[in-house]
Amino acid sequence: MADNTGDQNEFLAAHEDVVKRVLEQQPDDEYLYDLAELFKVFGDSTRIRILYALFESELCVNDIAQLLNLGQSAVSHQLRILKDAKLVRFRREGKIIFYALDDEHVRNILSMGMEHVEE
Repeated sequence: MADNTGDQNEFLAAHEDVVKRVLEQQPDDEYLYDLAELFKVFGDSTRIRILYALFESELCVNDIAQLLNLGQSAVSHQLRILKDAKLVRFRREGKIIFYALDDEHVRNILSMGMEHVEE
């Protein structure tokens, strides 16, 4: 059996400057963890459907439930996750709470994601 250890070390050493430069640009692990958690929120099709509904208009829970043919409690649960991830915001008008995309970043993430899957 051949020993490839020397080959691997030689390869790594050849790009030491690149590795060092990339490492210097890496965000702290805490930010990478937070980013991974954010993308997990996008990993649920119900939440994506809610975000796309809110892409078009500010809506209340009843509107979203009707649009997506879901129960109000299911929608409320998903909205809580989206709110905790800072993807949606809400405002109260009397007894009704309206939800909307939190900001342009969320709109851009959705647009870019859709553009990517449609290619």
